[in-house]
Amino acid sequence: MKAIGYQRALPINDPESLQDIELPKPVASGKDLLVKVGAISVNPVDTKVRMRAEPAEGEYKVLGWDAVGTVEQVGDECSLFKPGDRVWYAGDLTRSGTNAEFQLVDQRIVSKAPETLSDAEAAALPLTTLTAWEMLFDRLEVDATEPKSILIIGAAGGVGSIMVQLVKRLTKLKVIGTASRPETAEWLKKLGADQVINHRNPLSEELGEESCVDYVVSLNGTEQHMEEVVKVIKPQGKFGLIDDPQEFNILPLKQKSISLHWEFMYTRSLFETADIIEQHKILAAVAGMIDEVLLQTTVGERFGKINAENLKRAHGLLESQKAKGKIVLEGF
Repeated sequence: MKAIGYQRALPINDPESLQDIELPKPVASGKDLLVKVGAISVNPVDTKVRMRAEPAEGEYKVLGWDAVGTVEQVGDECSLFKPGDRVWYAGDLTRSGTNAEFQLVDQRIVSKAPETLSDAEAAALPLTTLTAWEMLFDRLEVDATEPKSILIIGAAGGVGSIMVQLVKRLTKLKVIGTASRPETAEWLKKLGADQVINHRNPLSEELGEESCVDYVVSLNGTEQHMEEVVKVIKPQGKFGLIDDPQEFNILPLKQKSISLHWEFMYTRSLFETADIIEQHKILAAVAGMIDEVLLQTTVGERFGKINAENLKRAHGLLESQKAKGKIVLEGF
């Protein structure tokens, strides 16, 4: 089968950073589905793993987690799907990825894809949707009935774009998103943000007051915003993040009794937690919301077919931190 992989962790402008290769087609067993990949999206985690993780000598590492595809084969312990089902998922950090024609994936982190979206439109959503949903309802334990407020830092990216929509559809929270460019600010307004502020400026100055937000979620650049986060969050508020700050001093959170919540979408699959099937349920619920026209895709860029050249372009754009929405690729 066709695939894109690498043998050494290299900068994206190196010719060998990602390569078109041929690999054996996998066979499904146990709880695994064999999925014929139709479309994928590229996430910041792809670029981070590419720069940090090297495969064993002589082997190739295949990246990619978001995918929409068709079930070709089911393992002997599968009961949720059958061959021919169109599915979507965000994958498992420890397994060979979606940058290949066929992939094995545990049925418990898969659901049927939204019927009203194309493969490319749907591929933009699984990883970011799971991250946003888990942050809101599993980590921060947002009370959907209370008219509180949430500040989403870096809201115009993939996770923020779906988080804004989920908050507006499922809660009574006021949504304040941050963006630094006119086009990303307009994007957030279209998605339903109640207020958009510029994270290039002090957050407390942009908001006009301190101790005014119940929840803060930081999606990137957390170390740059910590001082301001402490200022704007209310006493006994909740702070969540998904990125990896190089320096992270949490002592300033103490005076206001601010609770800290870190979201990592791969925790359930990485440790095969007792509730791993929650990701199947979340994706199924979101697929239903999309088909009811309650949520929209977050596609920002379409980069053509799934090959090394186009994936290099996608990685480069993500590393520039200028992406708006999600980058999708379709077909081999």
